[in-house]
Amino acid sequence: MIVYQDLLSGDELLSDSFPYKELFNGVLWEVEGKWVVQGAVDVDIGANPSAEGGDEEGVEDQAVKVVDIVDTFRLQEQPPFDKKQFLGYVKRYIKNLATKLSEERQAEFKKNVEGAAKMLVSKLSDLQFFVGESMHDDGSMVFAYYKDGATDPTFLYFADGLKEVKC
Repeated sequence: MIVYQDLLSGDELLSDSFPYKELFNGVLWEVEGKWVVQGAVDVDIGANPSAEGGDEEGVEDQAVKVVDIVDTFRLQEQPPFDKKQFLGYVKRYIKNLATKLSEERQAEFKKNVEGAAKMLVSKLSDLQFFVGESMHDDGSMVFAYYKDGATDPTFLYFADGLKEVKC
């Protein structure tokens, strides 16, 4: 199994269990999330509580609906950004990340990141923002939105901000 860690904070943000599609020449990864139900399992053991003098109500249902990626990697939702705050974050993030990349990759990244950032700004009002478990200030941010008519969220990652770790 391959886990993708945030290059700046070390938080686990994704794994190869979730296939991705590259956007903007690999600057962004697009990953489909799914709503899943956790908790309550309905087990029919064939008993009839009322006939056996038991309680008919049973145990309270503890089912919870969660998004698989958010739950698996313990992503922490952040408050929304306005355009000025978002652009400030993106500029700081690109500056911090660029120092961690090879010179060859830096050139490719800088060439394509502008288009990716413009796409994110165009969806700004529809985005949800997540960070890794440590909530590191300068770490990667994970963006989620719902495509037209979709019931499950789509996540966007800055691919160059992820480090591949084999488990």
